[in-house]
Amino acid sequence: MKPQIIVITGIMAAGKSTVAELLAARFTQGVHLRGDAFRKMIISGRVEMSSQPDEAALHQLDLRYHLTAQAAKGYYDAGFTVIVQDNYLGEKLPEFLNMLESYPVSVVVLCPDVEAVKKREQERNKTGYIGFTVEELHSMFMETTPRIGLWLDTSHLTPDQTVESIIDYVQK
Repeated sequence: MKPQIIVITGIMAAGKSTVAELLAARFTQGVHLRGDAFRKMIISGRVEMSSQPDEAALHQLDLRYHLTAQAAKGYYDAGFTVIVQDNYLGEKLPEFLNMLESYPVSVVVLCPDVEAVKKREQERNKTGYIGFTVEELHSMFMETTPRIGLWLDTSHLTPDQTVESIIDYVQK
């Protein structure tokens, strides 16, 4: 299969990291690019996202997306299949895709139900839900995110089953 950029999005604890890592390993030259890494690089002056983000938080989010897109294009240009994984909520998804406009891109949205996300959040060694609930973010994501690409309800799928569904989708 020719190199491409595969964007995986969904709310926190949807399984993006796990699936992206497994998926990247399936390619001869695969990269798992975590957009959140660019947020974590800000050591001083970082502004965290919340349900009511201020201008500084939105500016840092846009910077993170811009840097992620630049890195994805760089890896792709070097011959890699790039699995980009981050939270692209609402109109942020098409905005991010516009940054990759001349590249071959597939979009995968992981959308497990609220109960599956709550269970996964409890099993993680980090806490993502600060300042808003799983229900709030899930509802906002489902209502505002454009129906682009493959939407997978992964509530009852294993990570390997999810990867197989994505492989089937991107090979078409």
